[in-house]
Amino acid sequence: MPECIFTCRGSQEQQAQPQPQEISTDSWYPPSVSSPNVSRPSTPSSSSSGSFVQRHSDRPHSLSHVSPAEAANIIVFLKDKSVDELRKLLSDKDAYHQFLLSLDPVKTQNKVRDDLRYETLQLASENLEKEPRIMELRNQCRIIRTTELAAAQEKLNELERQKQEILKFYSPASLLHRLQESMHEIDEESETLHRQLLDRELELAVFMQKYKRLRNAYHKRALTHLAAKTSLTG
Repeated sequence: MPECIFTCRGSQEQQAQPQPQEISTDSWYPPSVSSPNVSRPSTPSSSSSGSFVQRHSDRPHSLSHVSPAEAANIIVFLKDKSVDELRKLLSDKDAYHQFLLSLDPVKTQNKVRDDLRYETLQLASENLEKEPRIMELRNQCRIIRTTELAAAQEKLNELERQKQEILKFYSPASLLHRLQESMHEIDEESETLHRQLLDRELELAVFMQKYKRLRNAYHKRALTHLAAKTSLTG
């Protein structure tokens, strides 16, 4: 009978103990920070704080974007906090924000952001200071393009035209053509001398002298033409 009374009292005392309150989380927290299924640990010890953090880190979607090294660094900051402090981080937006800003990775990121912002402002300021000089150089380029460049381009085109004419004049095909024309002219002069001799318009001695000179020139040009043509076709 006494054992029954003791057992009943123990059961009533356990039922009379207040149940742990659910941690209230507001809707502004992301799913990685708050969850309606998280309950307060039984004791405010450091081990219970560690188990509290562990339950949050067990969710695969909550820290999927955080590397294991970064997660370990954050756990170092959370493991020594009491249950009340952890509850405040989940329920107080300002406390959560201050804690976030106190983390070394966040400080480093903010510093890098501020440095980049400062450098960007410096570059923008320097570019604005150079704008008058840029406008002046742009105007000079426009003047050069419309005046000096046009004259220089025209002169360049004329020189290019002269170059093409010279190349065409001294090209192998042009030289062969002129040799052929020169041979034809010598042939005509030779025929003219021959007719003058037959018509007794020239003395034989004068004819021989002129005719010999023309035929020597003809054969020289003919040999040159043949050698050049053979060299080109070979």
